Amino acid sequence: MQYRKDTKSGNSLSVLGLGCMRLPSDIKKAEALICAACEKGVNYFDTAYLYGKNEEVLGAALEKFALRDKVFIATKLPLALCRGPADFDRFFDKELDRLRTDRIDYYLMHMITDLGLWEKLCSWGIEEWIQKKKSEGKIRGIGFSFHGTRDEFLKVLDAYPWDFCQIQYNYYDENYQAGVTGLKRAAAKGIPVIVMEPLLGGKLSSGLPREGAALFGKLHDDWSPSKWGLLWLWNQEEVTVVLSGMNEMAQLSENTGTAESAFAGCLGGAEQEVFGRVRETFAASYKIRCTACSYCMPCPANVNIPGCFAAYNTSYAIGYITGLKAYMMNAGVISDKMSGPSLCAACGRCERHCPQNIPVIESLKAVRRRLEPFWFRLGISLVRTVLGKGRA
Repeated sequence: MQYRKDTKSGNSLSVLGLGCMRLPSDIKKAEALICAACEKGVNYFDTAYLYGKNEEVLGAALEKFALRDKVFIATKLPLALCRGPADFDRFFDKELDRLRTDRIDYYLMHMITDLGLWEKLCSWGIEEWIQKKKSEGKIRGIGFSFHGTRDEFLKVLDAYPWDFCQIQYNYYDENYQAGVTGLKRAAAKGIPVIVMEPLLGGKLSSGLPREGAALFGKLHDDWSPSKWGLLWLWNQEEVTVVLSGMNEMAQLSENTGTAESAFAGCLGGAEQEVFGRVRETFAASYKIRCTACSYCMPCPANVNIPGCFAAYNTSYAIGYITGLKAYMMNAGVISDKMSGPSLCAACGRCERHCPQNIPVIESLKAVRRRLEPFWFRLGISLVRTVLGKGRA
């Protein structure tokens, strides 16, 4: 494992961090993955209040196997749930309890979108609250995760003496949200940068179009798309930690193996040149910018929003029939309980929670137009009638 220095605290952080949001639902498998990650040198674990029972699973595993003092925990204040200053302690204390710890090493303001949101928190006394927690030793480093425009990122970056920040960044999103400009500005200020969505929720690995994978393969046929994506990030000295949502041992093994060669300047000119051509092939198929983070779920109308979007993108990336098969499964087309876009009530809840700012309601209409043509709806209606499952 390679390590990079957090210049603010002096901590040596593993270049590969475990993004816990996608941990296996099976507790035993999750525990095994956490332990294996530690054994392979991973020492940065990222979770959040909003990730279901994620904090509890991580905290229990670290306590059970006596790993707490060997790792750094990053978790987040759920700003979407905060209605006033009293909520700061309410959520933070709950997180300490869930994580079975007395301090948070890296604490983030979750999903900052613009300077206005930070200024609202300041009016509630967040700066004084942070200082108090730091003086008590309960928070070691304070940062923010960002989902907004580049200009707003730069404003937030300058608004407070942050200890670190977290941005969405990968070779497709080089100029999206904070982007490379934000990365370099943060590094110039001596602020460590933690990268999330390095593979766009797996889209740059398993969801890469055949043409893109072939371009990579011509140069290094023994490198997977995942390896290419991670090395693109580690090639940049400004990147401190790359979070990967690994949920299988095979993924952990591959990514930790890749991390062994994760040094700045690890890619040559030929490798860097091919990314531009792969980016073009991916752009042609990545119609809806969904990373399957599931912040939009559960949908009040029972629409499987990430599943529908994944099938839609697959229909362009891999092929229409493959996408249609995925849609039938993800939208519950012939199951007892459908979860397709036709159920959308246009309540807007999903759009308020989407960190990618996707126009979800209109995008679901596009999914239905492409993956539910007239002949398909007619056929499914007949099938559901025969099976006694009601109207399609």
